[in-house]
Amino acid sequence: MPKLPSPRVMIKRLATTGALAVILTAVVMAGSDHWVRATAHGYVHDVASVPPAPVALVLGAQVDADGSPSPFLAARLEVARQLLAAGKIKAILVSGDHAEWHYNEPGAMLHWLVDHGVPSERVVLDHAGFDTYDSCARAHEIFGVDKAIVVTQNFHLPRAVALCRTLGIDATGVGDDTVRVYRPTWLRGEIREQGAAVKAAADVISQRDPVFLGRHETGVETAIAGS
Repeated sequence: MPKLPSPRVMIKRLATTGALAVILTAVVMAGSDHWVRATAHGYVHDVASVPPAPVALVLGAQVDADGSPSPFLAARLEVARQLLAAGKIKAILVSGDHAEWHYNEPGAMLHWLVDHGVPSERVVLDHAGFDTYDSCARAHEIFGVDKAIVVTQNFHLPRAVALCRTLGIDATGVGDDTVRVYRPTWLRGEIREQGAAVKAAADVISQRDPVFLGRHETGVETAIAGS
């Protein structure tokens, strides 16, 4: 029977393995963050300076229990409203989670926009934008979007722009920071981006399909043509 290593040797090996795992994790996170920022560099603007595009892609976020957009989501929608009012876009594609009947991010986004003066015919709904990767992939593959302004919070914007550009959309981005006043939630979002960048890189490397694909939808084309 082979002799087991001494406890001291076993502890040393475990410590070495743990240290290597920590180093590998740090390298992966740093590399993913670098890819996100390098890919998005030069493509992040404000409402006044962003180049025009046919459509704004507004990424979903939490909807409150009463069916209204959370402050973070409402702030994104306000940016899209401003883009439309400024003539920067012709249509708005709202992409979010509607996996369960009682929870409808795109529907809440549509209602907010219409209530704030946006014609309903300018708004197109994507009910299967379950994460940023899916929203970008579906915008391109299902809705035929080749050029867009991506709208989300500033801490999320580089990843969103990087994913859309990698997935075939000539994307720029406009971010919101008005909800920075919700400091704990904003901080959680900033921290979450470290891990989310790794997932984004893994999704791109794997070239996975979105959760739902389906046939081509002409809603964006119709909204742009009717503007």
